Amino acid sequence: MRNIKLLDCTLRDGGYVNDWEFGHNNLISIYERLIDAGVDIVEVGFLDDRRPFDINRSIFPDTESCEKIWGKVGKRPPIVVGMIDYGTCSIEHLQPCEKSYLDGIRVIFKQHIMKEALDFCAQVKKLGYKVFAQLVSVTTYDDNALKELAGLINEVEPYAVSMVDTYGLLDPPSMLHIYEKLDEYVKPCVNIGFHAHNNFQLAYANARAFVARETERDILVDGTLFGMGKSAGNAPLELLAMFLNNELGKEYRIDSMMESIEESVLPFYREHPWGYKTFFYLCAKNRCHPSYETYFLNKENLSVSDLDKIMGEIEPNPKKLLYDKEIAEKLYQNYVAEECDDSDDAEGLSQALEGRKILVLGPGKNIQLQKDAVDEFIKENNPVVISINYIPGAFDVDYVFTTNALRYRQMTDALYEIKNRNIKIIATSNITAKLGEFAYKFNRAPLLEFGEHIRDNSLLMLLKLFDRLGIKSIACAGFDGYSDREDNYYNPGMEYDFVKSQARHLNMHMRKVLVEDHADVDIDFITYSHYTEENDSHSAAF
Repeated sequence: MRNIKLLDCTLRDGGYVNDWEFGHNNLISIYERLIDAGVDIVEVGFLDDRRPFDINRSIFPDTESCEKIWGKVGKRPPIVVGMIDYGTCSIEHLQPCEKSYLDGIRVIFKQHIMKEALDFCAQVKKLGYKVFAQLVSVTTYDDNALKELAGLINEVEPYAVSMVDTYGLLDPPSMLHIYEKLDEYVKPCVNIGFHAHNNFQLAYANARAFVARETERDILVDGTLFGMGKSAGNAPLELLAMFLNNELGKEYRIDSMMESIEESVLPFYREHPWGYKTFFYLCAKNRCHPSYETYFLNKENLSVSDLDKIMGEIEPNPKKLLYDKEIAEKLYQNYVAEECDDSDDAEGLSQALEGRKILVLGPGKNIQLQKDAVDEFIKENNPVVISINYIPGAFDVDYVFTTNALRYRQMTDALYEIKNRNIKIIATSNITAKLGEFAYKFNRAPLLEFGEHIRDNSLLMLLKLFDRLGIKSIACAGFDGYSDREDNYYNPGMEYDFVKSQARHLNMHMRKVLVEDHADVDIDFITYSHYTEENDSHSAAF
């Protein structure tokens, strides 16, 4: 009859959330709660000789550190383990097991260094430890590679070999295929384990499928409290324990797990939430390293659909899950060459605005309070009216300049009326059209303000676009500036949550940019604005 062991790795994998700084009290408390819960194996952290000892952190330079942190805890779980990312902790930093607080050591490694890593596992085993060979990015192994790996595993005979779905790419059938190959090739004396990630919301489903699979072999399954862990998080320990209790006759004490979540885990979640996110979904969908997505996001030009498309063009290769910056840059340059040429849009908009007075409408309260002044300007000048990130009901506009996906969504209802009102949309490249194509679309990155809290100030972005088009005179209404005393937006929901504390600085920055960077442009504010007040000692609304 096989034995199923539940392994908790909250203190190790969860440490990616907080740089392993749980605090000494939490390190002890979580550990004690897991012992009370009856968890079979507790992984207490990373062994990494590059990191100094810190009694508040679950990452430490040697095995002796574990005794310093948990040595006074009277009761122990059946098996206590630490983890080494192969190459980050030398054998010299490991005591013989008989002198160590640890019973076992898990060694993680990627496919291209499996021979060297398993040689290291053999050295660790000679010290008396239960050794766990952890197959990082197990999805990179084809059947032949799994057979080759199994040969190396059988020479070492570690305590366990575990499938690690590092980027959450597996579904139950593909996971079970890998499992069955390992079950076929690996000696029966070696446990098989599974460590899931939640990029596709399948960590728990995959872990359930793994433990439910009938086999004579002993297995172990990883989880973390509340799914705390790297990127999209892990399979929740408390859900796995519930399933094992209900379906397979285990007797884990879930109330102890829930107490630990409430006491020690949720405070970290509130500060730095983990779990399923579109970022990790897109990485998993395109089966590529998260650094590719980070690289493309930093280019500033891509909408979500563009991001998905460009990552989908990464050719399958050994570096796809390792990340190659040269490949990323080449793909981005190809994208820019094919998709980002906005010269025709610039020429078209320039011609449409040539020789016309231009009135730009912002969302400030003074667009209502001084409506008469706006109406009079429109009556006398018959301008082209361009609103920014909203559609005002009180004025007829010719164009809407949209730079923000949230603001674009907030205009959903009004967008259905746009065609009837013959309003055209000018959009930046990070926005994807919902109703046909935008009239004009421009690259976002060149329009941004770097080094400031609000990089995507829509007025400054529009002014940069006007500079490109050669427009030297505009009128503005509804750009009240930032207030530290009250909401001064026509729609309060459009205000960033931090502007009140930063109001004075933001107003000064805007004034400086308008005066220095756009000195050759005649900008007439026809409603009150803090941007025009040199000695603006406070930020009250007009």
